[in-house]
Amino acid sequence: MHFLDQAKIYLRSGAGGPGAVSFRREKFVEYGGPDGGNGGKGGDIVFEAVEGLNTLIDFRYTQHFKAPRGKGGAGRNQTGAGGGDLLIKVPVGTQILSEDKEHVLADFTQVGQQQVFLRGGDGGRGNASYKTSTNRAPRQHGTGWPGEEMWVWLRLKLLADVGLVGLPNAGKSTFINQVTNAKARVGAYPFTTLHPQLGVVQHKGCEFVMADIPGLIEGAAEGAGIGDRFLGHIERTRVLLHLVDANNEDVGEAYRIVRDELDAYGAGLEDKQEVVALNKADTLDDELLDALAAELEEACGQKPFRLSGATGEGSEAVLDTLLDRLGVEAAESQEAREDWSPL
Repeated sequence: MHFLDQAKIYLRSGAGGPGAVSFRREKFVEYGGPDGGNGGKGGDIVFEAVEGLNTLIDFRYTQHFKAPRGKGGAGRNQTGAGGGDLLIKVPVGTQILSEDKEHVLADFTQVGQQQVFLRGGDGGRGNASYKTSTNRAPRQHGTGWPGEEMWVWLRLKLLADVGLVGLPNAGKSTFINQVTNAKARVGAYPFTTLHPQLGVVQHKGCEFVMADIPGLIEGAAEGAGIGDRFLGHIERTRVLLHLVDANNEDVGEAYRIVRDELDAYGAGLEDKQEVVALNKADTLDDELLDALAAELEEACGQKPFRLSGATGEGSEAVLDTLLDRLGVEAAESQEAREDWSPL
């Protein structure tokens, strides 16, 4: 299945049905009077976040969504049937943006979350509702209220606890394949990973979700490489795992390039907790690794881990630290919620 994380679609809720103009005519009823019923309400546009979806590819082929209108009223004060609601299923993590992409109109972060996005128009009044003491035989009726319509953008931001970042060929896909159930493509060429991959880490009786995104290069914020759009998929993560290839000529510079792109992107990525690891440690001797680790520590301000995504060496210590960071972050969030009180 192809991966698509943005799609523009047109939405229109159903218009209300027209009210009826009708008069009661029965053999033994001397004054029948008006009995036209109201029209039915138009259908709503409803979004629901569901399991099992991780792409917006369906919206590439179906871009117009129109809910049915309400049925017209009838005699004997019969109200018209309402138009059925149109349910649109989206992946968890989907945001609905305005047409200019400036405003987030809805954000679906939980399975089963539903929201009535556009409300259908109310049905028109039948002539029975216009009857007064001075207007005993009204012939006017309502035509029904129109529905709402708009163009919106759907944007998918995957939900993960840990985000993998680094330059192309830093070994991110190999590492996520090693520690999760993911099956990311691995290749000895830049940008093997063209779209985000999710995997579930099971470590010491705990589980967390890890996201691998395409590699960043210098100038990604200006569109170099495949750009930095995929950084949106790690905006919701709590911790970043920054992998630096030990075979880079300048590991400090490799680290700074990625950090500069995260800072340029913004959206809170620059402030997230970060764990730094020197990957592909199995390809170098200990003396050279010591020198590279010292160089990287000077650049990042913390002692980097040494690991090999290919052999699994050092993965245990990295996963232990990620669990610890996730636990601290969750505890701080809970403490903040407990300390908060409404005015």
